[in-house]
Amino acid sequence: MSAQKNITAKTLPALREMKRAGEKIVCVTAYDATFAALAEEAGVDVVLVGDSLGMVVQGHASTVPVTVDDVIYHLRAAGRGISHALLMGDMPFMSYTDAPMAIANAARLMREGGACAVKLEGGETQLDIVPQMSRRGIPVCAHLGLQPQSVHKIGGYRVQGREAAAAERMQKDAVALGEGGADMLLLECVPAALAKRITQSVDIPVIGIGAGADCDGQILVMHDAVGLTRGHVPKFARDFSAQKKHPLAALKDYVQAARDGDFPAREHCFD
Repeated sequence: MSAQKNITAKTLPALREMKRAGEKIVCVTAYDATFAALAEEAGVDVVLVGDSLGMVVQGHASTVPVTVDDVIYHLRAAGRGISHALLMGDMPFMSYTDAPMAIANAARLMREGGACAVKLEGGETQLDIVPQMSRRGIPVCAHLGLQPQSVHKIGGYRVQGREAAAAERMQKDAVALGEGGADMLLLECVPAALAKRITQSVDIPVIGIGAGADCDGQILVMHDAVGLTRGHVPKFARDFSAQKKHPLAALKDYVQAARDGDFPAREHCFD
């Protein structure tokens, strides 16, 4: 499928309506046409070409080496496999240090890659950038909590927002980003109680990964969901490939569990 056909993808207003109706939004990362097609067939609402491709596809130790060209390549590939799911692409490390750079690179992800929305990490640092992107018609998903692009600065993959001051700051950033034009919010590795408060305090859909069951939706890395992850598996992940099921069956189980509220369970959450 060409990038142009992604104009028919599930819309952001439709996702906001799902939030208002209390319907769970289900998202998954995918990096090629085959897995994107399986995700859509399983009923996923959003396919994210995440910079996690640097780790699960390219074999790097972090997401930092991923480039804009890398994301565009994988957006094109994943986009050929879907016709209804919303296709979103990550803004790589240092590709959005100011508004002109962010706008230019987001435009490339949309024009060349076919993305319907872009995701970028950061709270307060993005409060000047996100509104300028929004005013220019760029749909933005803001990413708070654990921000993998900053893993070297924070000293590893750690839960964020456990301290009262950090939790208050994250909630303020979430509200400000929503008011500033962000269309969605992703919370990663955040205490479940904090994620619930943030979800209730904003009008935009909140997607969680390691952020409890009270978010408006969930996202998993494809490789975690279908049992392809080698080495360490994050606490928040769940392998849905029991009894060596076909990946499509595993993805259908993930979609059903997320919609029913059975995933994430208590053991996948943080206090």
